[in-house]
Amino acid sequence: MAGTKKQYIINAFAMQAPGHLNPGLFKYPKDEGRKYNSIHHWMELAKELEEAKFHAIFFADVLGGYDVYKGPANLEPTIPAASQFPINDPLYTIPAMAAVTESIGFGVTASTTYEAPYAMARRFSTVDQLSNGRVAWNIVTSYLDSAARNFSLNAQIEHDERYRIANEYMEVVYKLWEGSWRDDAVLPPGNPQGAYADPKSVREIHHKGKYFNVPGPHLCEPSRQRTPFLFQAGTSTAGRTFAATHAEAIFLNGHTPGLVKPSVESIRKQAADLGRDPQSIKIVTGLLVIVAETDEAAQEKYKELASYGDHEGALALFGGWSAYDLSKYADDEDFRFSESAPPAVRSMVNHWAQVSPQGLTWNKKTIAEWLILGGNGAKLIGSPITVANELERWVEVADVDGFNFSYASVPETFRDIVTLLLPELRKRGLFWEDYAVPGGSLRENYLGQKSQNRLSKSHPGAKYSWKAGEEQPASLNGS
Repeated sequence: MAGTKKQYIINAFAMQAPGHLNPGLFKYPKDEGRKYNSIHHWMELAKELEEAKFHAIFFADVLGGYDVYKGPANLEPTIPAASQFPINDPLYTIPAMAAVTESIGFGVTASTTYEAPYAMARRFSTVDQLSNGRVAWNIVTSYLDSAARNFSLNAQIEHDERYRIANEYMEVVYKLWEGSWRDDAVLPPGNPQGAYADPKSVREIHHKGKYFNVPGPHLCEPSRQRTPFLFQAGTSTAGRTFAATHAEAIFLNGHTPGLVKPSVESIRKQAADLGRDPQSIKIVTGLLVIVAETDEAAQEKYKELASYGDHEGALALFGGWSAYDLSKYADDEDFRFSESAPPAVRSMVNHWAQVSPQGLTWNKKTIAEWLILGGNGAKLIGSPITVANELERWVEVADVDGFNFSYASVPETFRDIVTLLLPELRKRGLFWEDYAVPGGSLRENYLGQKSQNRLSKSHPGAKYSWKAGEEQPASLNGS
C-alpha cells in the first residue's frame, strides 16, 4: 500500500490489574495477568518492550469499580471476571521499571478531580527525577460514580465543571513545575556560598483562584522535563478543547479511521486557533492487534482467546463506560433498532455493527462478545501484511501519528507484535530501528528532537518558566 513514510509512535496500553480490556482472560493458560502485583512482572515487560523500541508503556487507571450493570452499586459481575478490579496505582512501579531500562517512557493516568494539585505536582516531579525524565501524565477528570462516592461525594461533579476545575488545576501545576524554582536555583557542588540552592531562586507561586489556593513553593527541585509530557484522552467537546489547549499527545478511540478523522481535525484546528503548532500534537489511537503468520491463523487465535472471556464482566465494563445498565433489557433485544435503548447506546452498537460480520443480532450476548477482547476499540486481526496495511490506512485516513496497542493476553499479545508485526513495519520504513534519542527524555523521543526536554514555546505552560538570571518569571512582568 502506497502511503506516508511518517514513522509511527507505538505504545503498549496496559493496566495494573489482572485484566484490562480482556475480562476473564486471566484464565487463558499463557496469560500472566495474575502477576499484576509483582514488581518483577512489570520490570520484565518494560525490558522486553524497550528491546523492541516501543515508545512508551501507557497505563490506564480508574478510581472506582464498574458497578452499574445489574446495579446500582453492584460489583458482583465485575469481581469474578477481574474487570479492571482489583487495580493498583501504576505510579509506584515506574521507578523500578526505569531502573532496568534507559529509553522507554511511562505514561501514567491520574485524575484532576480527586487529588490536590500541590500533591500531584510532587508525585510526578519525584518520578520524573527517578526515571531521568521519562514520565508522561495522562490527564483525566474521571467518569465513575463509584469513584465519586468513595471520595465523599454523593455524585460526580458535572462533566463540564470537571473540565473547568481541570483548567485551573493545570495553571497551578504549571506554576509549581515551571515557575517556582529558577533554572539555576540548585547550586553546583563547591559553590562559594556552600549552599544546596539559592533561596532567592525559589519562590512561592501565590495562586488564588476559584477552585484552588496554593501558596507554594513547589516541594521538589526541577526534574529533567520539569512538566511531565502531557497526554489527554477526552473526546467530548469540553475534552477536545482541553486537549487542544494542554495536551502534547492525545489518545483517541474509534472504530474506524473515518470516525476518528473529524476529532483529529477538530483538535488540530483548535490548537492552531490557540497559537499552537497543530502538527506538534501527537495523536495516537487505541487498537487491539491479534497477529499470526496468516489471516486464518490470526482468526483462530482470536477465537481461542475469546473463548476464555467473561460475558458478564464485559457487560460490567460497558456499564461503567456508558453509565447504562443493559440488564434492564430483554436478552433478545437488538440494540441497533431498540426504541427503548438510549440513543448513545444505539449509536455505539451501530458503529460496531459496521465493522463486524453481517447478519448478527446485536443483543446483549453479541455486545459482550464484541467487548471481551479489546473493549470498545477497533480490532485488527490478521497476518503481518494485513495488519500493516490497515495501520497504514488508519494513518492515511485519520492523520493519526501512532497507536496504543492493547492486549488480549499479557505479554503474549505484545510478543506477537514484536516478532511478527514490527519487522513488517520496519521493512516499510514505518517504525524506527532505535530511539530518536537513546537515553533521552520521553518528550525528546516522542517529538524526535534532542534537547527538547521542556514544554515547547507555544505551549501555554511555557509562559510560567523562570529562566536563569531572571529576578522573577517573565509571566509576572506582563510579558
